[in-house]
Amino acid sequence: MITESAPDFSESLPDGGVLLGLDLGTKTIGTATCDAGWRFATNGTVISRSKWGKDKAKLAKLIEDRQVKGIVLGLPRNMDASEGPRAQSSRAYARNLDEAFALPLLLWDERWSTQAAEAAMIGQDMSRARRAEAIDAHAAAVILQGAIDRMAGGVL
Repeated sequence: MITESAPDFSESLPDGGVLLGLDLGTKTIGTATCDAGWRFATNGTVISRSKWGKDKAKLAKLIEDRQVKGIVLGLPRNMDASEGPRAQSSRAYARNLDEAFALPLLLWDERWSTQAAEAAMIGQDMSRARRAEAIDAHAAAVILQGAIDRMAGGVL
């Protein structure tokens, strides 16, 4: 099941469970997870992208290790809410994830997620080099936190 509706996604997981947030880039995939009660998102690792088979194996291990029940994938819309090539690529990746793992999947608008993550890391006085290494995982946490806040009744 792939949806853009947080309420529909939430209904597909009546018992909650750990969620995996993904920030899909051209070279890396930022990961984040949240607790089973959907309160706090925590940044995870950054996966170097390669062929789908290798990406799938790395994600499968993460899904198994954390007992993930659903996936939140950032959808990179343009500022006017239109969708360009990056959004189309994310939708194709979502279809691959759905086929591979058969977990509920929420496509979540990721506009401003990278900027919010970078601002938070600057606020933590992180060096530029350290920010470059971790930005995608922090952006995944921002994406996931936005989605779980919405499912908890927020207005995002």
